[in-house]
Amino acid sequence: MSNQTILVVDDDPQIREILSMALERAGFDAILARDGAEGLQQAKTADVALAVLDIGLPEMDGLELCKAIRRDSDLPILFLTARDDEVDRILGLELGGDDYVTKPFSPRELVARVRAILKRTSGAAVQSETNETGMLQIGRLSLVPESHVCKVDESGVTLTSTEITILGKLMSRPKQVFSRPALVDAIWGPGMVVSDRTLDSHLRNLRSKLADAGCGDAIETLHGVGLRMGPCLGT
Repeated sequence: MSNQTILVVDDDPQIREILSMALERAGFDAILARDGAEGLQQAKTADVALAVLDIGLPEMDGLELCKAIRRDSDLPILFLTARDDEVDRILGLELGGDDYVTKPFSPRELVARVRAILKRTSGAAVQSETNETGMLQIGRLSLVPESHVCKVDESGVTLTSTEITILGKLMSRPKQVFSRPALVDAIWGPGMVVSDRTLDSHLRNLRSKLADAGCGDAIETLHGVGLRMGPCLGT
């Protein structure tokens, strides 16, 4: 089985070299791009499992690159961002990014987050809890985590890998109320530091997409307790 390939897009040659070495030591292959245009070309033509995008790219920045990739791909995306750019980090998640790492960063942390995203992408987080057909269904909402297929009635809903994992976790135990810390651990793994704003952004995006598809009652919030699946009957 060949190694998974990670696309790294950063205009700093030192960061590209550091990430390339860290990823290759962890068993990945790395493709490097120095700007958004080159990164977009690689994302379209290479067999890439995940993209690491610097938000602060010249000309086409990482946010614009993410939007361009999202037009025809659900490729998992991890952002690199400056420590103080919280607005950009949240905007990046709202545009379809799966996670972010702030600069200066630990290569070990970045590799851990890459692995966590790829695990979610594979559907491993919920695979053992699906039925024989691999489908989870509640009301009008159905989800096949392994193949990343989400539908309300017969209309497809395009979700990121993180949104798939959140929805799959909630749907796998529809009567259970998940506390926010428990949901973070289930999605990102125990010990991974994830801000409340990050979880909120993913939940807001997920709810918005389901509401647009006619299933605005899919996720219920029990204030002070946590979240659980709603009836998914729509309005």
